[in-house]
Amino acid sequence: MIIQAGPVSLDEINPTINMIVFAAFVAVTLFIVFRVSRRKATENEFYAAGRSFSGRQNGIAIAGDYLSAASFLGICGAIAVAGYDGFLYSIGFLVAWLVALLLVAELLRNTGRFTMADVLSFRLKQRPVRMAAALATLTVCFFYLVAQMAGAGGLVALLMGFTEPIAKTITVAVVGVLMIVYVIFGGMKGTTWVQIIKAVLLIAGAGILTLMVLFIVRFDFNELLQRAIDASPDGEAILAPGLKYTNPIDFLSLGLALVLGTAGLPHVLMRFYTVPSAKEARRSVVWAIWLIGIFYLFTLVLGFGAGALVGPETIREAAGGENAAAPLLALALGGPVLMAIISAIAFATILAVVAGLAITAATSFAHDIYASIIKRGDVAPGAEVRVARYTVVVIGIIAIIGGIVAQGQNVAFLVALAFAVAASANLPTILYSLFWRRFNTGGALWSMYGGLISCVLLIVLSPAVSGRETSMFPDASFAIFPLSNPGIVSIPLAFLLGIIGTLVTKPSADHEVKQAEMEVRSFTGAGAEKATEH
Repeated sequence: MIIQAGPVSLDEINPTINMIVFAAFVAVTLFIVFRVSRRKATENEFYAAGRSFSGRQNGIAIAGDYLSAASFLGICGAIAVAGYDGFLYSIGFLVAWLVALLLVAELLRNTGRFTMADVLSFRLKQRPVRMAAALATLTVCFFYLVAQMAGAGGLVALLMGFTEPIAKTITVAVVGVLMIVYVIFGGMKGTTWVQIIKAVLLIAGAGILTLMVLFIVRFDFNELLQRAIDASPDGEAILAPGLKYTNPIDFLSLGLALVLGTAGLPHVLMRFYTVPSAKEARRSVVWAIWLIGIFYLFTLVLGFGAGALVGPETIREAAGGENAAAPLLALALGGPVLMAIISAIAFATILAVVAGLAITAATSFAHDIYASIIKRGDVAPGAEVRVARYTVVVIGIIAIIGGIVAQGQNVAFLVALAFAVAASANLPTILYSLFWRRFNTGGALWSMYGGLISCVLLIVLSPAVSGRETSMFPDASFAIFPLSNPGIVSIPLAFLLGIIGTLVTKPSADHEVKQAEMEVRSFTGAGAEKATEH
């Protein structure tokens, strides 16, 4: 006998319970942020938490930073509706993490101090490279923030029963304000503790939901797939590629962006500066791999479970669209209380990730543009942190506006655009800087600006922005680029431009000396600890 879950009715959603659970979480995390914050924090404390976290703590925080609303809300919805094509996000995000760890994570940690630009400017000309790296970092953070804010709007709209656009807009604004408060008062230390709490809650909550789904089908995964097939209007097509991405090139472009994007995500790479040594950085890696890998296995069960027990049509019609799949699955399995708990975890996921993105963007502007370029290193004590806090406010306002525009979009899809920008603008220069002796400033500028401009331009001209009912601007039509994700064009172009720029420009006089020093430090860590003390 197979145990049945109850049918889903959106009338069962209890806004009062949801509000209480949400308020409790926000109150607890705000208390923690204020408890660990230091009003007069130094740059090292505000940007890197004083490098005071252990490898285990940082590994959990990395998982909390990486497992965003795209991982929980977006992927579950994508699998529930599109099946095989949706699971590509889980595979891509997981493989991408392994690429980042194997190729760049520890090397960057040994070479840099606070930001990705520290690494890229180590043996190249400081000012032009820092400016390019900072602009790329800010652009990536913007796209990622837009995705998280859009997810927040859809989630809270579902839970509170909001249908009017103004209510969703207010929701996005509230998330933005909370993000600003977390970062301004908590800095990296407060943000890290929020991410640790969120990671534990998210993985535990997803694990409980996964066990409940498997219990219903007596741990027979084939039975779960059959139920998903029966519930889907597309039938067995959900188990084969091509349901969502009918163009194989579009499918390949998305996969390329996902696999290569993480190694260029500044907010993930920045987490390696919060540990005191390379040994602890390696411990972080081990913890992060296990936690992230386990979670993405959960998404396969949760996605098909939502498709089977809730139904793709119910998910599409709900406020929040595909992003409502996980909360609706919780409603089907355990009623309004379980839904409120799982939704609060999803809300925690959004808050933790947007806080991490905001502090990364603020650090990049204050440290790379303000202190290194505008002030040329001559910065009064405390001024850099003060500028970073002002920057957080500006970033929060911009993110709120972007989140309002992107409401209704699948957050996993929006994050994939951020991955494409990261892989195009950052990854080629990072790899060339670490592994190519001939690489110089000209190559870095050609690659970063070429990859950034081409990727953003192709996104603007793609069906993701206009030309379709699911576009950000469905009533407009200027989509002359046929692919939804530009990775297959912009990423190889950025690598090619890096080669051309290097070959047509001359290296600096101290190029060989700087390159030798960087190789020793990146591969051995010698000198890295001393550099972080300044």
